[in-house]
Amino acid sequence: MKRFFRLLNYLVPYKWYVIQNVLYNILGAFFALFSFAMVIPFLRVLFNNQPMVTEPMEFQLSTEYFMHTLNYYIGKIMEMHDEAGVLILVSILVVMFSLLKNGFIFAANFMLAPIRAFMVRDIRNDVYSKVLKLPLSYYTEARKGDVIARISNDVQEIEASLLSSLQMLFRDPITIIIYMVILFSISFNLTLFVILVLPLAGLLIGRIGKSLRKTTFRGQQRLGELLALLEETLGGLRIIKAFNGEEQMKERFFSTNNRFALLIRKVVRRRYLASPISEFMGTIALMLIMAYGGSLVLGGSDEMSGESLILFLMIFSQVIPPAKTISTAWINIQKGMASVDRVDQLLLADDKIVEKPDAVEADGFNDSIEFRNVSFKYDKEYVLKDISFTIKKGQSIALVGKSGSGKSTLVDLLPRFMDTSEGEIYIDGVPVRDFRLKSLRSIMGMVSQQSILFNDTFRNNIAFGNSEGADLEHIVNAAKVANAHEFIMETENGYEAGVGEGGGKLSGGQKQRISIARAVLANPPILILDEATSALDTESERLVQDAIIKLMQKRTSIVIAHRLSTIKHADLILVIDEGEIVERGSHDELISNKTGLYRKLHSMQMF
Repeated sequence: MKRFFRLLNYLVPYKWYVIQNVLYNILGAFFALFSFAMVIPFLRVLFNNQPMVTEPMEFQLSTEYFMHTLNYYIGKIMEMHDEAGVLILVSILVVMFSLLKNGFIFAANFMLAPIRAFMVRDIRNDVYSKVLKLPLSYYTEARKGDVIARISNDVQEIEASLLSSLQMLFRDPITIIIYMVILFSISFNLTLFVILVLPLAGLLIGRIGKSLRKTTFRGQQRLGELLALLEETLGGLRIIKAFNGEEQMKERFFSTNNRFALLIRKVVRRRYLASPISEFMGTIALMLIMAYGGSLVLGGSDEMSGESLILFLMIFSQVIPPAKTISTAWINIQKGMASVDRVDQLLLADDKIVEKPDAVEADGFNDSIEFRNVSFKYDKEYVLKDISFTIKKGQSIALVGKSGSGKSTLVDLLPRFMDTSEGEIYIDGVPVRDFRLKSLRSIMGMVSQQSILFNDTFRNNIAFGNSEGADLEHIVNAAKVANAHEFIMETENGYEAGVGEGGGKLSGGQKQRISIARAVLANPPILILDEATSALDTESERLVQDAIIKLMQKRTSIVIAHRLSTIKHADLILVIDEGEIVERGSHDELISNKTGLYRKLHSMQMF
């Protein structure tokens, strides 16, 4: 239950709502008791058995004082009215007490509404913030569909199962405590008997809840698999259709969906089992109480009269519904805790990229970038091994090598998308771990092979990440530098036109030029180009390459390229193979090495 109590920390900002909810629930319970208490004078008047009390009693917190005072005022009323008038007056009082009870219950639920709504909002905000904070290495293992399931379905399940139980947790224990105190004041022995009988139902409900949590956890995992499969299907629909893979994907989806349905069947059946068991146990308890209480009345017990037994049974009958809802709440909590476990796995995942408390601001870029004995591994196997090189300000450096050699991983270490396993990276002599993350990344711009655009306007995509906001003039200038202005203006709404989901309305070259315009607007001193032209046709490549040349002017650049013709003029070329630098030098130096890997790659592309 430690995780459940940690979840309740989200209640702290709304403690005033909680206090009001509890207060209104207490008042509602008291007025419910007053309604039931009026049954005794009603029966006594009806059967002509109402005692006439002529003197009031000094105040004390007891049932005896309450009943004495009630009989005193009933006697006063009977002096002025006949029995029929008293019955009408008692009925009116019951209606008034009922109105007040239900009014306070509504007020309590009214205060509960913002708690439920805002707690879900806060949980979802925290999960989304964590998704943004986790390093890229986390997503090499995690499936995107499963992450989506946690932030959507699991958080919604917490709201439906756990937060819907808050009403029961705030109201019903209070109601039961107040009712049990009154029951003890009516008959200590009979109430003690009740306390011994009720835990039997609790044991059964507890066992159901424990098994339900395990089954629900597996069900949520299955749902994550379903969403992951759906995400893969939507992303790869072109390939699925091209290779006639519809039936194969159907089979995978139907199989996963069927396993999910079988688990849901178990969950629903166990949830349905809780209510009948609690009701059946409540009926057994009621019959035992009637038998035991009736024997006390028939035996002439001083503490129990016929009217007291009826009042006891009426109040106890009101204990059963909240006890039943608590058992239902327990089942819901166990079901919701499965989602809490899954959300916690994400929230408590190791950030790895930690900013030091005394981190410094990256005040521009003035001298050099140095990779000193850098190694990196995702798990056990090294992806990069003992990498060392230096880039002076204004230089351009190119990374070449076969796919999977570690080039992209190497550049991802510079903005701390991931941290080195060994060695260190320095900017102007300061380790990158010592910089504040935001300021470190603000001096870098990136254009990747896959152009990442958001379902927004051209203007907002180019200005993305510009916290101070960019005026249209600067955005237009950036688009012109990136050779993007002309095709943007050909659209109906110009810079206010949408680009579609992932830039789906644009060609590959157009998307890439928007990405370059974004980097131009950011105006970073350090530029990272990750195979920015590798997936383009000749015409698009020419336009993009022209934009890249403009972008690289007066900037320090790190370029990853498969097309070696695009990096001939780089100041330094590093040839990487299986995570190691195997060659370094200028284009002319490397091409002159007849046995070198660079010359081999160059020859393969030329012929």
